[in-house]
Amino acid sequence: MNPQNPSFAPPVIPRAEVRPAWLAQHTEAALEPDLAIIDPHHHLSDHGWGGYLADDLLADLGSGHRIESTVFIQVGFAYRDGGPESLRPVGETERVARIAREAAQAGHATRLCAGIVGFADLSLGAAVEEVLTAQIEAGAGRFRGIRCHAAAHAEFQYGVMQAPPLHLYMAPAFRDGFARLAQFGLSFDSWAYHTQLQELADLARAFPQTPVAIDHVGAPVGVGPYAGRRDAVFAEWRADMRRIAELPNVCVKLGGLGMSVIGFPFHLRDAPPTSAELAQAWAPYIRECIEIFCPRRCMFESNFPVDKGTCSYAVLWNAFKRITADLSEDDKRWLYRDTAARFYRL
Repeated sequence: MNPQNPSFAPPVIPRAEVRPAWLAQHTEAALEPDLAIIDPHHHLSDHGWGGYLADDLLADLGSGHRIESTVFIQVGFAYRDGGPESLRPVGETERVARIAREAAQAGHATRLCAGIVGFADLSLGAAVEEVLTAQIEAGAGRFRGIRCHAAAHAEFQYGVMQAPPLHLYMAPAFRDGFARLAQFGLSFDSWAYHTQLQELADLARAFPQTPVAIDHVGAPVGVGPYAGRRDAVFAEWRADMRRIAELPNVCVKLGGLGMSVIGFPFHLRDAPPTSAELAQAWAPYIRECIEIFCPRRCMFESNFPVDKGTCSYAVLWNAFKRITADLSEDDKRWLYRDTAARFYRL
């Protein structure tokens, strides 16, 4: 809402929806199929994206790439129907932990949801400790951290979910809760736009003992007031990413560029993109992150099924592998596996 005009409703940027028939128009064999990968960022849902549960994830994981394990990231899935409001997000962790156990019992080669990142309303301050305790217990050894959605802008809204308050990461109450993460040994995932990177840097600087992951390369927005301004946005994004890279407790996830809010129009085409096309579009952001953070602080992510609105799982990882084709084997080990293993203590 615009404070100068309370009746103003920002335009909604629709997300790229998953269309299996559209995706099926283009298939690729996996490049570098022996490269070990941890996918540190995917979601599950009963209904979103047409439903995306264990069988759907396993079908994508079977696309030819060597996915050793995955990390589930909160998405507001399977919350409890009753009980205290603050504890309802624990239902998500309970459901995901059950899915992980069932997959392990079935003997799948990939360790599904080896790590779980859930939600807790950090604005509860000291009271959030009850929620963190419950989340860790529900995770049964898999719970690793908290993600709080802060992606908000006064001039547009992405998707149909209600946007969080502007400047969430600067709020004293939020920081009071954030301060509890270190004592519980938990990390923090940030989902925020490039316009909020300075606020995220301020937060990470204030709590150097808490590991922070920047999701989706810091989300350089390409819609709304940023449509048609890719070069200017890139320059602003790069400057802020370079400043935040000075903080040793911060890592960055390389992915999420298939979201419609980033502004690449591949999902609007009659046919899906090839990995070569995606690599050409995404390489400037990914290579810049690798250069300024170094491979030991970068990890590739699928962001599925969100990015499945733009490409298939096989094509996504092929695009990443094309971008890193000239890097050393040691660098690739960090980018595709070891950074995620270290960050999420897998």
